[in-house]
Amino acid sequence: MRKTLFVLLAAAILAPIAVAELQNVEVGGSLRLRGNWFTGEIWAWDNHWGNTLANVEQRTRLNVKADFTDKVSAYVELDSYDVWGEDFRSNWLTGVDGRAATNNDVEVYQAYVEANEMWGYPLRLRVGRQELALGSQWLVGVNDSKAWFRGLSFDGVRVTYAPEDFSIDAIWAKLAENSPFEEDGDIDLYALYGTYSGIENISLDAYWILVRDARGIVPDTPNIVPGLGWALQVWEDWFGLDEWDPTTLHTFGLRGAGKLLDDRLDFEAEVAYQIGEADQVGKLFRYWYSDNEADYDNWGANLEVGYTFDTKWTPRVYLGGAWLDGEDNRTADSFGEWIYSLLCPVSRPDASMGFNRLFSNWEYSEFIDNTTLSNVWLIRGGVSAMPTEKIKVLLAVTYYESIDELQTLRWLRFPWDPQSIDSTLGWETGLYATYNYSEDLTFEAGWAHLFVDDGLADGNFVVGNGLANWRGTDTDDADYLYVETKICF
Repeated sequence: MRKTLFVLLAAAILAPIAVAELQNVEVGGSLRLRGNWFTGEIWAWDNHWGNTLANVEQRTRLNVKADFTDKVSAYVELDSYDVWGEDFRSNWLTGVDGRAATNNDVEVYQAYVEANEMWGYPLRLRVGRQELALGSQWLVGVNDSKAWFRGLSFDGVRVTYAPEDFSIDAIWAKLAENSPFEEDGDIDLYALYGTYSGIENISLDAYWILVRDARGIVPDTPNIVPGLGWALQVWEDWFGLDEWDPTTLHTFGLRGAGKLLDDRLDFEAEVAYQIGEADQVGKLFRYWYSDNEADYDNWGANLEVGYTFDTKWTPRVYLGGAWLDGEDNRTADSFGEWIYSLLCPVSRPDASMGFNRLFSNWEYSEFIDNTTLSNVWLIRGGVSAMPTEKIKVLLAVTYYESIDELQTLRWLRFPWDPQSIDSTLGWETGLYATYNYSEDLTFEAGWAHLFVDDGLADGNFVVGNGLANWRGTDTDDADYLYVETKICF
């Protein structure tokens, strides 16, 4: 009911648009194409390629902005994401690509109404489908970095109060709608994001983000004795089994970014803490029964410091790191715990919680990260330079290690005495070049190499926000090469 009233209030505020006069119309868009080539025996949690994976991906965007009187505007953007040869009207013989052809190639990516300086105050209201890029997009972004740049937008309402030295954003977005099947079965995003910009060239942020998942969870009651369901129900009620509450993931964070020393020294630092009930995750961990008492209790941090030298080619060196908390509780820690898990029908293993990356647009790897890397700490650094005014080159190096390595059973080892998988995941190097042909047209190329260590070769739970295992197949290294072009108009 609160959500409905909020939307109705926003619609009432924007009602004058119906009689506003059209003042100006702008048409724009972009076209982005990237050819990807992967090689190596890599088996990720969501992708698998044995020897070579090669494709060309393309994203086409077209937008229209209409400005009205009273500082009111409407924005509509269409987009289409395709892989060449996978979603077209013809194959090599009959004219139909049966593998991935779809009938809804073009989507409404953004469509919102915006009112600025409402009632003479620095107040902006935006209602409709829209991108959300908060801060450096470490937790909430638009999903357009690196490969597989499909984009991300949200259906919701955003209110921004922005006086001279600070701004406050209040956001509500609907992530999933499950009515009328469930009375309270939706997934919603709420956020408060504040930024202070009163210090020259420095931005200080503080925020709270809540993702509430109220989807119902089906009990996984084991039918130990057929026909005694009523007895099991009494048993479960007595021990509090299979009682699920909505998942509530709260994220509190601070961020600082800016430039010092005549813009030569730049920094980006962010730290976040997550708490809340994790019933949806706890459902994934069960023996007889799931962990219905799982909670979020994780830290995440991101840091980068760079320095640009005032010399020829303007070289910039940087050093950064990240901590993405995680744990693994999939094996018994003692003989007693192992016996208890076998004999006790109410045994529930603890869920293994990791720092949830939410809707991040940061990717720390070309191979093992699709904005879901977690249960990992990493160190990265590099150097960039501009040999000409239009060409920029970058050399980057990153080291990865799991925080809580996987405990696995080995042949002739006791189940309560598991052996740890190596925590060292590996190294990654990358060499990139960007050519700004004009203000609108850009060419880019890059090569990356992944040095696989035992932590990846044997597998660790470091992807899927720490809930999925990187199922390493062997110790073969991997390479990635791409060429990209982008034009905006």
